Amino acid sequence: MSYGGPHNPYGPTESGQPGYGYPAAPPAGPYGGAPVMTTMPGTVSAGRVLLWVIVPLNLLGVGLFAFLAGKVQSTKAGSLDDEASFEKFKEYSTGALWAIVVFALLWAVFAAVLAMKFSDGGNKVRVSAMIFGIITAILGFYPFIVVGLLHAVLGILIAVFAGNPNGNAWFNRVRQ
Repeated sequence: MSYGGPHNPYGPTESGQPGYGYPAAPPAGPYGGAPVMTTMPGTVSAGRVLLWVIVPLNLLGVGLFAFLAGKVQSTKAGSLDDEASFEKFKEYSTGALWAIVVFALLWAVFAAVLAMKFSDGGNKVRVSAMIFGIITAILGFYPFIVVGLLHAVLGILIAVFAGNPNGNAWFNRVRQ
């Protein structure tokens, strides 16, 4: 059988270049895998920034609740019985207010640790950030709707940015 005919689809082309076949392979990363991702995607970076935004907001809440716990403690001692602006907080025990202070402080530290681990953390950091965002969003609606609404929006965005395909690719990337 001869492949030399000019109209033979299985023979070589007239220019000598192969007309059929597979395209060239993309450049391989380490160990023949995909190329190494070196820069953090924009959505993942935005999630990290939002974690850093939550830290000072929580520290502001720590100061506010510590102030309120001190005021409620002095009000219950009898020195400010006629203070109407703290009526809502008088319902809480001082122990509950101090527990909120400790929780907000620990939540701020947790947000800071997560934000620091975004650059070199693996899939556990991604899952932790998603859980952090979901819990923050849920807790954002109680007890203060106006202030908590900001936390709820930030929490939702953190969960979405960590859980999207860019976040999955970043946290599951091949490391050098």
